[in-house]
Amino acid sequence: MQSFPHRKVGLGVWRLSCIILLFLSSVCDELHAAESDAPTSGQIEFFEKQVRPIFIEHCVGCHGIRKQESGLRLDSREGFLRGGETFGALISSQDLSKSPLLDVLSYQSEIQMPPDKMLSEDTIAVLAKWLNLGAPWPTEIMPTEPTFDIREAWAEHWATQPIRTPVVPQDDDLNLVRSPVDAFVRRRMKADGLYPSEVADPRTLIRRASYDLIGLPPTYTEVQEFEQELKLNPQSAFRNLIERLLDSPHYGERWARHWLDVARYADTKGYVRLQEQPNYYYAYIYRDYVVRAFNEDLPFDQFVLEQLAADKIQVGPDNRRLAALGFLTLGRRFTSNKHDIIDDRIDVVSRGLLGLTVTCARCHDHKYDPIPTEDYYSFYGVFASTREPSEPILLHSGGDAPVYHGEMSEYLEKRKPLDELISKEHPKLLDMLRADSVRYLQAAVGGRKPFLVPLPAAQGELRQTFVERWIEYIEGTSGGHHRVFGPWHALANLETENFTVDARRVLDQLFAEEDPGQSNRRILNALSAQDLASMEAVAVVYGKTFCRIHDLWKVKITETPTRTVFRDPGDEELRQVLYGVDSPFQMTPRDAIDDYLYDFDINKEIAQAYLDFDAWLISTEHAPQRAHVLLDASRPTEPRIFVRGNPERPGALVRRHFLSALDEHQAPASFLNGSGRLELAQAIISPDNPLTARVIVNRVWLHHFGVGLVATPSNFGLRAEPPSHPELLDYLAREFIDSGWSIKRLHRTIMNSATYQQSSRIKRSAGRHEKVGAVGDAPIEEVNRVAKDPANRWLWRMNRRRLDFESLRDSMLLVAGRLDLSVGGRSIDFEDPKNVRRTLYGTIKRSSMPEIFEVFDFPSPDTHNAARSQTTVPQQALYLMNNPFVLEQADHLAAVVRDQEMVSTESRVKHLYKLVLAREPREKEIERTMRYVANKGSWSQLAQMLMVSNEFLFVD
Repeated sequence: MQSFPHRKVGLGVWRLSCIILLFLSSVCDELHAAESDAPTSGQIEFFEKQVRPIFIEHCVGCHGIRKQESGLRLDSREGFLRGGETFGALISSQDLSKSPLLDVLSYQSEIQMPPDKMLSEDTIAVLAKWLNLGAPWPTEIMPTEPTFDIREAWAEHWATQPIRTPVVPQDDDLNLVRSPVDAFVRRRMKADGLYPSEVADPRTLIRRASYDLIGLPPTYTEVQEFEQELKLNPQSAFRNLIERLLDSPHYGERWARHWLDVARYADTKGYVRLQEQPNYYYAYIYRDYVVRAFNEDLPFDQFVLEQLAADKIQVGPDNRRLAALGFLTLGRRFTSNKHDIIDDRIDVVSRGLLGLTVTCARCHDHKYDPIPTEDYYSFYGVFASTREPSEPILLHSGGDAPVYHGEMSEYLEKRKPLDELISKEHPKLLDMLRADSVRYLQAAVGGRKPFLVPLPAAQGELRQTFVERWIEYIEGTSGGHHRVFGPWHALANLETENFTVDARRVLDQLFAEEDPGQSNRRILNALSAQDLASMEAVAVVYGKTFCRIHDLWKVKITETPTRTVFRDPGDEELRQVLYGVDSPFQMTPRDAIDDYLYDFDINKEIAQAYLDFDAWLISTEHAPQRAHVLLDASRPTEPRIFVRGNPERPGALVRRHFLSALDEHQAPASFLNGSGRLELAQAIISPDNPLTARVIVNRVWLHHFGVGLVATPSNFGLRAEPPSHPELLDYLAREFIDSGWSIKRLHRTIMNSATYQQSSRIKRSAGRHEKVGAVGDAPIEEVNRVAKDPANRWLWRMNRRRLDFESLRDSMLLVAGRLDLSVGGRSIDFEDPKNVRRTLYGTIKRSSMPEIFEVFDFPSPDTHNAARSQTTVPQQALYLMNNPFVLEQADHLAAVVRDQEMVSTESRVKHLYKLVLAREPREKEIERTMRYVANKGSWSQLAQMLMVSNEFLFVD
């Protein structure tokens, strides 16, 4: 720390100086970025996933490499800037906001494109966002064919090679090489004539280890104890420190936060449909599961298995591991667009676990990696073959789980209005749907609606979502010969030509079968009484038959309320279709709300009643634990490729299988177990898969050093830079697998190395190495090290890192003596003044994140996050100087110091330094601080200045 101002006006000048410097820094960064036309990786991803497919589908057919109508070519950014004979420039190089492109696409100009049909509002919004980003475009012209053999390049790609067990290099310098990690790093440094830095001082080491493993700073006492132990046991002191930190319950909290970035965790859904529940009230159950998994050192392969398929590996009555499925279910909801929801799940699995951008193949074969569109839709089929229960599943360790932990009388009273509404309206809905079987079965003949977003329905309006229920039920009867729908399937196989003649022949054959009970006689008689011209006529016969059975059953139960079945077996078979346990009419009220099956006004009333009840229940803190889960659908989906990613244009059928690029013969086996999630998980964690272990090892390394051995932690494809230390990556990955996929053991391997324990100083301490000359004040050796490796990719020193927002906020609360260190529990509003829990437990709202999160680079939970960005902007300084939270912690800290029964101001100053920086102040610091206090300086401002000093904000 430098000097303190002597008067309050001095403090103001100091603050203003900070703001100016930070502002100028950010302006310089922006000017530097403006000088470069190269788009960022995030902009490239946005272009490839959302913008390029629009141009390919709607533009390049007439304005591409083969044809340029009106002289206009739109397969490059330059083409948009140049324009054509009629159009002129479509985007303005001077002011992108004034580009005519949007006017042309929204039919607001004389020229209207595409000529056949205006693009949807969502599509135009994507292009508007692209313009707002500066119309980023990768440097290559949009290719129609790859310029190299992707398969051949993939076969030789470093990430696809089997994980080897490399030979550890030999090095005799035991001071520099304490572990195999050091041996690999040292060999790479020697190749460039570099040498490592000295060991960091004890206080730096314990501070670094504490922040890395538990996200909190050590106390002054802990620093002193570690320094003493290091003197007595230099060989084991740091190892013992690591073990203590790994045993801390706060270790799981720190590393859970890292994983939640990968899993795009949030407590809300983002933008949702009308009347939909916007909250994930039980998201915290998944968060606590992750904390517990890291604390217990759950093997990573088991961790992955549970997050993808916990429901498929449940043994016995204990279903608490279902909480792991939050990895799939807690993503953004895209106003219930199921195709985008599935795309999001494919993305979090492929990038998060495999380091591959599979979702780039949604609209076309992957541009850079051998991932065909077929592979994308094989994964699509896996997640399309699942369902989410309309209500989160109760978790329990056996027996019946209680629905409420408080007074049941209160629960029943609050639930009563909702139950009365349901008991009144739900039977009426089911009766209406059963009585309308003719229309619904006719619609079922037409098939599924590829792009189905449920919408509120008016009275009497056909509910397409219930048509889909009928389709699913009928498809589920296709195996074997179903007694009721066997004739349906037999007739459905007929060609439309000569349908009447062929239908008569089929029905005659069914009547003539040796086993007269193979088909329901009422159905056969009803079908035979008609000249059936098409499947629509067949649907009418079935529908009328079901309506008669429905009417007859209502009469029977009115006459005999205790009746449970028809006496006639044939009638009972038909009744089971309408009332049986697997009937399409088996749905909960919440299912009906989600599908908008009630009439609009009733749907709105019941949905609001549920919203009110849910809000009350969660507010009581007596709600039992539930989990947002994903279960297999009753019948797996056989996926089709969507041409150009358009669900309205279904193409060829594909199998559900693993990625062909990771199969030796590019022909992976089909998934046959339900949805295939379990087989997918097993393929991901297979020791034969070269990616999974490398990806997670690289993520752990990233959080210890600030940058991964592979610089792109979620992209190990052909466009990824090779690892800085490929043999070290393989060594760690192989040891990781062989040690039982233990994350804690991986920490030990990395942190006990001399590489990890290096100083972050660029200049070495005097006397360590002989100086062979000097340039200015730095030895020639130092100048050469920085010049040869300015980014420190060869790890000749430790990287200095700034605290992330969670660690910063938690540290301020801790040094102020206010941090609540209890582990687990419900999320609490981050902006609640009474919230003194760790930042991990703050509510994350997708559609209304606190602005301060963005200021300090907290990642958006809308999508998977590979790594956090590091920015320096003026708002950060403004927060540290003026935010009420920071000022409040400074006040608390000042009160602690003032209230100490000490005889001198110097003692109070020393105590303040010990609390905030875990060290005693130096003589000059004491002298300056004493002068500041003597001039009536504020203890609160003094405490605040220590908490916003670089020494507090950075880990060396």
